[in-house]
Amino acid sequence: MNRKSTNSTLKGEALTAQQLYIKKHHKHHHFVTILRLLVLVLFLAIWEFSGRLGLIDTFFFSSPCMVVTFFIEMLRDGSFFTHTGITLLETLISFLLITIISILSATLLWHSKTLSEIIEPFLVVLNSLPKSALAPLFIVWLGTGINTIIVAGISVAIFGSVINLYTGFKSVDSEKLKLIQTLGGNRFDAFLKVVLPSSIPTILSNMKVNIGLALVGVIIGEFLAARRGLGYLIIYGSQVFQLNMVITSIIILCVIAMGLYQCIQWTEHYYKKRA
Repeated sequence: MNRKSTNSTLKGEALTAQQLYIKKHHKHHHFVTILRLLVLVLFLAIWEFSGRLGLIDTFFFSSPCMVVTFFIEMLRDGSFFTHTGITLLETLISFLLITIISILSATLLWHSKTLSEIIEPFLVVLNSLPKSALAPLFIVWLGTGINTIIVAGISVAIFGSVINLYTGFKSVDSEKLKLIQTLGGNRFDAFLKVVLPSSIPTILSNMKVNIGLALVGVIIGEFLAARRGLGYLIIYGSQVFQLNMVITSIIILCVIAMGLYQCIQWTEHYYKKRA
């Protein structure tokens, strides 16, 4: 009886300590969130009053009120939905293609050691190239339009993504692979039952990076080969000195980037809870 009561007491103390830790963690998270909001509000207030007091030229730097006014105009004339929708669609298509192509390519490199030895140096060189330098070539080859923009979005992330996934596939525990072979499984079985499941955290982590890079590539493409999209608004607004348009478009891009990243992060949290 004493031993049982002691065990139950220890379990109760452990549970209480865990609850206190979780409560403390949530409290710290809320505190950090509040501080972030305060920093944002303080920045906007300084920006707004600096413009009103003449400390900065609102023609060049705009102001929060002017940005909000321009954003409302975009909502009224429907341009917000048109340009934001185009950029979001191009980004999602680019991101989806990056994910599929990089997983398939990394799988092929993992499956064939000879192929990986041949291709890997080229991937490293291509990944080191400034992708904005490739955009003019895409325009010459594909013309102006959504295809060029999607290819530009893919080019920014695809080479690094393949390298990271291939490295992740190679780092899987070799003992598990030997176990599959001992049980009569082939290399395909080893990939499906060991390599791919073990690499899901790497894939999700890679996706969090790729979603931002895809957006960057799409904006580069829209700078050069678009008549619609947030990238087009930024380059057009800078040419005609409509800085409200430029800053509003940049803020919308920041919101899109945070939203897309958060979606991937929620997926990652869901996987960790299921694992």
